[in-house]
Amino acid sequence: MTMGDEIPVTSLVLPVILRPILTKLERQNVMAAQTLRAALSKAESSHPGITYDLIMGIIRRAELNLDMNESVLRLQGTASDYDAVEYRSARSEDAFQELNRKSISLKRILSRIPDEITDRKTFLETIKEIASAIKKLLDAVNEVTAFIPGSAGKQALDQRKREFVKFSKRFSNTLKEYFKEGQANAVFVSALYLIHQTNMIMLTVKDKCE
Repeated sequence: MTMGDEIPVTSLVLPVILRPILTKLERQNVMAAQTLRAALSKAESSHPGITYDLIMGIIRRAELNLDMNESVLRLQGTASDYDAVEYRSARSEDAFQELNRKSISLKRILSRIPDEITDRKTFLETIKEIASAIKKLLDAVNEVTAFIPGSAGKQALDQRKREFVKFSKRFSNTLKEYFKEGQANAVFVSALYLIHQTNMIMLTVKDKCE
């Protein structure tokens, strides 16, 4: 996958916008929430991006002026609380629990970008936090690799890790361009790619270990 092959925000609408809403609905009507969750998940699996089209249709109908990249990135901060179902490992070993924590931590830090990008001093500190969180996530992935059975599973996770590193470097380059040209949306998109790659790592771990 390369930048431009897909828009990362399309893969994040379901987990970031819709699932938290469904989780709240579940407190009032479990059956309705579960039915909706299953239907939306099935629709998204069969037609990737359909939930994005649904939300965009509502936004256009309401004539709202929203930047979806910025909005989804900001909402990721609270959506991480609902990662338990899809992007968290259920394994009890410390290595897997640490990976859960590090993946959520990185996504939460990235979600602060829209609110902090205009404050240069604060944003520079956040960039340092992101760099540290990326390293800690990669360290956690390395620890989990030892638990994956078979060479095929290890290779699959290693490939995901390489993709993550590639997009981490692109995020770094995007930040350099931002300080020269001031294109905030490019930073939002690059951060969303990084969140997407983090999710792909977690899904690979779950697929190979659970």
